[in-house]
Amino acid sequence: MNGDLSSGNSLVRAAQYVRMSTEHQQYSIDNQSEAMSLYANEHKMEIVQTYSDVGKSGLTLEHRLGLKQLLEDVEAGSPDYSVVLVYDVSRWGRFQDADESAYYEYRCRLANIAVHYCAETFPNDGSLSATLLKSAQTGHGRRVQPRAIG
Repeated sequence: MNGDLSSGNSLVRAAQYVRMSTEHQQYSIDNQSEAMSLYANEHKMEIVQTYSDVGKSGLTLEHRLGLKQLLEDVEAGSPDYSVVLVYDVSRWGRFQDADESAYYEYRCRLANIAVHYCAETFPNDGSLSATLLKSAQTGHGRRVQPRAIG
C-alpha cells in the first residue's frame, strides 16, 4: 500500500487535513499543523498539500469544502502525495455514524492513499485493535437498540 515508508532517502509526500469548529478550541489549526510537521519529520515525510476546514463542525460533510476537495483529489487518481496526515480521529470527523467516518477513510485507501492520525497512540493499520480504538476515540461506537420481548 502507498504511504509505507520507503527504504531510500526520498521523503514520502503527504497532504495534511486540518479542521476546527470554533476559534476557542484547544487544537487550533496552527497547533495541528505543528504536530503534523513533527510527525512528518519523524516519519520521513514531506507535507506538500494542505486541506482545511476552519470553523466547520465535524458532524457532517455538508459544509466541509476542504475534506470534500481532498476526497475529490484522491479519487481523481493524481494527487501529489501518498499519505494524508490528520491530527487525530476527531479532526477527521465526529460523524454520528462511525461508518461514515470509516467510509471516507476507505475511499482514500481504495486510491492507495494511507491516512495517518498523528496524535493517536495506535497505528492506523486496519487491525481490529486499531478499529476498536478509533471507534472509542470518536465516542460514536455502534449502538444496538434492545428489542422488545413478547
